[in-house]
Parts: sequence; structure tokens; C-alpha cells
Amino acid sequence: MRTRLRQLVVTAAVLFTAAASLPASAADDQDRRERPSQGGLSAVIRYTEYGIPHILAKNYADLGFGEGWAQAADQVCTLADGFVTLRGERSRFFGPDAAPDGSLSSATKNLTSDLYFRGVRDARTVEKLLAEPAPLGPSRQVKDLMRGWAAGYNAWLKQNRITDPACEGAAWVRPVTTLDVAARGYAIAVLGGEGRLIDTVATAQPPTGSATATPTPDTPGTPNAKAAARAARELFADADMGSNAVAFNGGTTANGRGLLLGNPHYPWQGGRRFWQSQQTIPGELNVSGGSLLGLPTVSIGYNAHVAWSHTVSTGVPANLHQLTLDPADPTTYLVDGRPERMTKRTVTVAVKDGAPVTRPQWWTRYGPVVTSLGSQLPLPWTTTTAYALNDPNAENMRFNDTSLGFGKARDTAGILKSLARHQGIPWVNTIAADSSGHSLFTQSQVLPRITDELAARCSTALGRTTYPASGMAILDGSRGDCALGRDPDALRPGIFGPERMPTLKDAPYAENSNGTPWLTNADRPITGYERIFGTVGTPLGMRTRGAIEDVAAMAAKGDLTVRDLERQQFANRVPAGDLTAEDASRACAALPGGTATGSDGKAVDVSEACGALKAWDRSMDTDSRGALLFDRFWRKLTATVPEAQLWKVPFSAADPVRTPNTLNTDAPGFARALADTVTELRTAGIALDAKAAAHQFVVRGGQRIPVPGGTESLGVWNKIEPVWDTAAGGYTEITMGSSHIQAVGWDGGRCPVARTLLTYSQSSNPGSPHFADQTRLFSAEKWVKSRFCEKDILTSPALKVVRVHG
Repeated sequence: MRTRLRQLVVTAAVLFTAAASLPASAADDQDRRERPSQGGLSAVIRYTEYGIPHILAKNYADLGFGEGWAQAADQVCTLADGFVTLRGERSRFFGPDAAPDGSLSSATKNLTSDLYFRGVRDARTVEKLLAEPAPLGPSRQVKDLMRGWAAGYNAWLKQNRITDPACEGAAWVRPVTTLDVAARGYAIAVLGGEGRLIDTVATAQPPTGSATATPTPDTPGTPNAKAAARAARELFADADMGSNAVAFNGGTTANGRGLLLGNPHYPWQGGRRFWQSQQTIPGELNVSGGSLLGLPTVSIGYNAHVAWSHTVSTGVPANLHQLTLDPADPTTYLVDGRPERMTKRTVTVAVKDGAPVTRPQWWTRYGPVVTSLGSQLPLPWTTTTAYALNDPNAENMRFNDTSLGFGKARDTAGILKSLARHQGIPWVNTIAADSSGHSLFTQSQVLPRITDELAARCSTALGRTTYPASGMAILDGSRGDCALGRDPDALRPGIFGPERMPTLKDAPYAENSNGTPWLTNADRPITGYERIFGTVGTPLGMRTRGAIEDVAAMAAKGDLTVRDLERQQFANRVPAGDLTAEDASRACAALPGGTATGSDGKAVDVSEACGALKAWDRSMDTDSRGALLFDRFWRKLTATVPEAQLWKVPFSAADPVRTPNTLNTDAPGFARALADTVTELRTAGIALDAKAAAHQFVVRGGQRIPVPGGTESLGVWNKIEPVWDTAAGGYTEITMGSSHIQAVGWDGGRCPVARTLLTYSQSSNPGSPHFADQTRLFSAEKWVKSRFCEKDILTSPALKVVRVHG
């Protein structure tokens, strides 16, 4: 170990010396272009293929400096746009009615986004969290990383001309502070709670009329029980993010060491993208992977000993408290009969070409007052009742420390140790494998401490519907005995401690595709957790079913290597097609006269579709013929035929992976969906057996790049969510899907065996050579070979060494 540390230290010294001793002309040119000055901080950045930076620094502040500099070089416009959001200045620069990109909240307008984030600033929420001692607040190391990141970003701005047309010459691109960087982490933490309800947090106002009755599921004008449960489920089922990940233990692999395949599904545009780097402080930290933009730590990654990924969990990260109001004052609520006044936050936002807007917000001991859970579930603030949102991640500035702990871990036990110490994961599961052959799944996240017992004792009438159906608890806020309580191992009151988290260790495989923890491994189901974490014994999503089938077969086969992970990522198998395509083609062929009636009442000749469905290879590869036909048919069918009518064999908890099955081709919507699909494709001039590559693509630099993979309902591991544009020839852009993919193993040497792929590439600047280079790799189903060890970095044919300093 000492030899290894000495080698890293010597390498660092050589690199710093080498950068300083370039020939005079080269050094002068590099100084002009690539040597920002900021606060005495410095780092060496070694760029390898595809613009991936390997950042070498002496300490955490310097490491943050290099990270901030390099992120700005690739993503300055995207980052700057996010900082405008966090300062509550979108209305000032872009107008109040335009919509943010959705990366830092679900606000639908700039004005409500600004009112919320300006309110966070005015209340000094982030400053207070930063001031708390670790582990409640950030460690000194993370604070140094954030301080360095801000300095590095500012240094890049000072020393470089912006060429990205998205923000070239824009007044809103400005230097940032450590507080700005911390606020970005805060926004990411509350994405699943307050961030989903910003519109209502910013606009909820007390009633001005006469008293009205407390709404219940049976009150006219309010949702019925089923609608309320559906609204709660939809609110917390994030359509913008997903993921797959699987860890295999040593008993399934060729060499007894672990394997990990991570396939997070995140937006392809905007500020919730990943960005790749390697972070090295000799003798202290050496980790590689993907960071969420604006964060100074690696969010998903690997080191020499352990690899991890995340999947968006089924845990519901917030709950409601129904308030009983003082009849004389709707801004005063009662707890055990004693009145408590709401806190009024008056927030003012500057508006482009208009007068500033000033609005009050109302906060309680539980959190902000809200008046809806989305458009389908109004929660009226009456003279007798209001609802307050509890989001425990509004006190969570611990995500970066948790991630940093992962980067330092030497095994899956180290991953669990970081989770237990920092308790900072807001809305995802963690799946990990290590070089000793261990595998791990854990849903260790910050959740309101809603036990089933508490929900049974304290749920309101509406909560008795929403909690069993969705995990969204609505508790009686007028009773002190309905407080969330505290676990002895929890860092804060009101959240679950580590011992309560659904966890599976050392299973042959541990897999999650955004499903409940229950079937992380089909042979070792997890049970006994509270409803707020997820369900047990309920139907699985199509992607979860397909993933379990695939990885269970892989584990049973054994002798697995990284190459097997690569094949799984791009198998592009369509589980929905395996279940239904044969039945669909047979029923199609049996239609009288080969015709079906469409939604417009017209008869359509669908006979050609029957053969195309039968010949289709059941994949969403770019060269698959008939894939587009099935995709469009399946979307229309599942949108119009209820789940209960879709299958002949219903779901059985005794056989959850293989049920439901057998397509009900007698359902009235079957023939109609087929007719509508044929009409749609023919109208667009798309052949029914066209290759997917011709009609599922993105355009980068004026060139079409075919995209493999398929949508959620198809169940494809390699998930993408494309945008349909009939006039432009099919699917012409991707909103979200496979993003920072990594396949990691170990062979007994000092370097992990890793392959990575950033599907949308490193840079958002269309003038960058790294704007679409990895997107073309993704299209060709190829990978980037990891350069983790020094010898691999220094022998890269694309090596470019840049010294950045202040």
C-alpha cells in the first residue's frame, strides 16, 4: 500500500512539474487559455478519450476547484441557467410565465420557481444547514469541495470566452458562491418532496370567504377515494427519472469477484444530467464515475475496490399533516388544543419588463401549507382546515458526504457504513458490488418516519385511502401523539434509522428497476418493511419483470464477466413483445377480410401488419424490423385497454414474474389499436417493417444518430423515452433514458475492469468535439474502456494535460 501511495504522490509531483515546464511558446499559449486565477487553488486535469477529465489535486479544495473548472468548460450554459433558478431570478431574465427546464423542481412557471427559491434564500435555509456540525451538516471536506467548485467555475468564466450559443454574451451568466453550490445540492435533495409541489407552496393563500366544510373523499367537488389514491401515486412516480442496476456476487462470476451494471435513466437535456470525471487526491481518494451537474462529488461510480449505482426508489419522501384551524383565524392552527400561528414569509421577485411581484408563503411546524397534490387532488384551505407538507429532505445537506463516503469505501460494508453515518440519500436505492465478491441492495433513504401503526392510528379520512394505495400518509396534525417520533439510530427525529431500511446482502444477484424492494431477488424476497417504502405482493412493472428474468438467468448460468454485463445492457429485448407479439400477430391474421376499424370509424387493411409482427425479432435494436410497429401499437393498446382487461391470466403473487400473461385479443380496443397504428404509420410514410434506425434517432450537428432501446411500457432494460414527431419521420429526440452507464468488475489487479458510456456525451455546447461523440458510441452499442490507473491515463493517445490554478 505504501508503494502505491508513493507512486501516486510521485506521479502528482511529476505532472505538476511537467505542466509548469512546457516549452515557452506552448506554456504561454496554455497560460492564456487554460490557467484561470482564483484564490490560490490549483489542480491538474488529464483529459483522455471523449473529453473525460481525470482531476488530480493535493486536497479537497483543490479537487473541487478542478471539478468546477472542468464542469464549466463542458456545461457552462446549463450550469448558469441552474444558478439563475437557485437565486430566484428566472422571472427577471426570462419572464414570469416561461417554464423552467424541470431539472431542479417541478415548477411550471418561472414565477412560482422564483418565489420558492427566493423564499429559501430569504429564510437562510441552506446557510443554517451548512452551519450544523457534521454529520448533521456537511463535513469540512465537503465544504472545501463546494468552496473549491465555486472558485473553479468562476475562474473558468474569468479566463474563457463562452462560445455556446445558449448563453454567449448573456447577462445572467455570473460568478457563483459556495452558497450557490450548496443550494444546488439542497434543490436536488428536495426534488421528491417540496420540489414537486413548488407551484402550490408558492401560491397557497388563506381563505377570504365564509367557512366551508372540511373536504373528504365523499365531499362533492373533491376526488373520490380511487381518484385520490391515483393522484398521490402519480405525483410520486417520477416520470422524469428511473434506472436499472444489478449486482452479482462472487458465486455467479468467473473469478469469484463481484460485478455491477448500472443503467440510470435520467433526462437527456437540462441540468439533471450526469457528467463524467475521475477525482484523485493521492493517498486519500481515487474514484471515477458520473456526477449530477453542479455537485462536487461522484454520484454513481467505482474505485479500485467497490462500485455502486442508484435507482429511483418506491419510497414516498414526504407526507401531509391535516391542520385544524382556529375558527377566528385561518393562519392559526391547533395542536392538542393550543394555538400556533403560521409563519408568514413575504417574498419579492424581480420581473422582466414589469413591477416586482410580492407574495406571502405560509409555513407551519410541519412545513409549508399546500392546497393540492397535483391537479387531480385539490386540498382546499378552508376556514377550518389546511394541509401542511412534511419533507424531511428539507433538512438534508448530507448527500455529498454520503457519496464521498462511497468513493472512499473498500467494500459493500463501507457503502453501508457511509449510509449509516451520513443518512443523506434522498430518493434512491443503492446497489453495489465489490472486489471480494459481495453484493448489496439497500433502500437506505431519507423518508418520513411513517410506520404502519402510526398511519393506522393517525390517518385522516383521506389518508386512510392514500396511504395503503400509494404510501402517501395524511396525518392528523392537531394531535401531538401523531408526531413522527425518532428511531435511536436516526440522525434526526422524524426519519427512519438505518436498521429499518430494506436491505439484501450477498445474494447471487440484487436487482432493481424502480420496483418495490420485495423482489430484489426472486428467490430471496424482502418483506417486513413499512408501507411507505413500497408494497409487497403486488404486480411488477414490465421492466422489472424483464430484468428479473434476464439477471436470474445470468446468475444461474454463472461464470459471468464484464462482457456479460455489456451484452445485457444492449440486448434490447422487449419483454412485452415476448409476451404478446405472437398472440397479436395470430389475432391480426384472423380478422375478417384482414381489416380492423379505427377510432375514426373507418375500416383499415391491417393484413401487412400481421406478417410484420410475426417476423419481428422482439427487440428494439436499431436494425430491428417491425419494432416501431409494435411500439406504436403497444402504446395505443395500453393507453385504451385497462390493465384488468389486457390479460387473460391475471397477476398472482405466487408467480409474480410470469404473471399476468396471455394477451386478451378479444378486448374491444385490440383491433382498434392495430388499425390506428397502421393508419398512423402509413400517413407518416413509414413502412410497417421499417428498421427502427430509420425512425428512432436524434439529430446532432445536422446528422441523424439512430438510438437503440425502448419505452417504459415495453420493459426494455435499455430504456429511452423518445418524442414522436410524425412530420419529422418518427422519434426524433430523447427526453430521458439510459444516461451514465457503467459495467464494472475486478480481475485481481490494482485496476478495476470497467466500461462506461455517457449516452448524451460530456458537453452541451454544439461546438464541442464532445457534444455527440459518446452518443454515436451509444448508437453503435460500443463502450468507453475505463482509464482508472495512472499507467492507463498517461498512455491515452488522446491525453491532454491542463494545469488550472489561481
